Amino acid sequence: MRLRRSVIALMAVLGLALVSACNSGDDSGKAADNGLQKVSYLTSFNTFGREAYAYVALEKGYFKDAGFDVKITPGSGTVDVMKLVAGGQADYGIGDFTATVITLAKQKLPVTTVGMVHQRSMAAIMSLEGLGINSPKDLPGKTIGDQPGSTNTVMFPVYAKAVGIDPKSVTFLPSPPPGLPALLASGKVQGIGQFVVGQPLIENADKEKHRKAVVLPYGKALPDLYGNAIITRTDMAKDHPDQVKKFTGALLKGLQDTYDDPAAAAATLKKYVPNTDLAVATKELEIMKEYIKPDDFKGPLGDVTQERVQKVISLLEESDAIGKGAVKPEDVVTLSLAPKS
Repeated sequence: MRLRRSVIALMAVLGLALVSACNSGDDSGKAADNGLQKVSYLTSFNTFGREAYAYVALEKGYFKDAGFDVKITPGSGTVDVMKLVAGGQADYGIGDFTATVITLAKQKLPVTTVGMVHQRSMAAIMSLEGLGINSPKDLPGKTIGDQPGSTNTVMFPVYAKAVGIDPKSVTFLPSPPPGLPALLASGKVQGIGQFVVGQPLIENADKEKHRKAVVLPYGKALPDLYGNAIITRTDMAKDHPDQVKKFTGALLKGLQDTYDDPAAAAATLKKYVPNTDLAVATKELEIMKEYIKPDDFKGPLGDVTQERVQKVISLLEESDAIGKGAVKPEDVVTLSLAPKS
């Protein structure tokens, strides 16, 4: 009888422990079974070719060498990534820097950026030949499909001012991202919001008519804008700077390898995301190279400077995208953790 009571008591304790483990939520900061620190990471958007560098860092053991057991989860856009990181559901994420600044000027989320993936913005409006858009001056009166709150939509008023058109003259049609290429190919919209690396994806969706994509990159009119940035929580940056530096360094090693060999990076992505189209992913990464390291770029990979961050903020203030004095450089980036030469 005593033995039976002991067994029942032991099972109850084990049951409570199991429930506690299942309800523990975010397990960041805890040690994995292999002794590595568990870290959660969000891509900027889905698992397109442009996100391959994180999988390269995982595959080549760069995260492991830095002491991390990293779980990569597809993100769903800058604002969502920021909110998930701020809420502790993820430790790190990727988001467009300009959209991050605009968001932080309106919502005081506890997040900061610690390095740049792209030295130039990849945001763009994309069309196809024959749909009436060949230059920015063709945009007034046109309908653009895009996800509400996307980087391309949030930044459009800034771009419109830079190219000399009224942002209100362009209609944005709320559309789910997966359907954007087909929506454009059907001609139901004349353009869509898209990162420049989406060109091969757009042309692949229109393979029946074989039309070439028309790309209007925001970065051409606004060369001071950064592209995607590495995001973490402000408390993480303040309390665990060494961890942040190690993680950023490992991620940037994956980015460097991706820059050096886009085809190999695409193949690595396919290993982890089997439905990856190798040809499309490789083309995306080849296009992305000039945004990682533009011709005039001389800094270290991931570089970010206070002067340029201030330029971005000033530009957004002049374009009325954010209020005057709403944010300062130190509110949006932790420069002490950014890569140094």
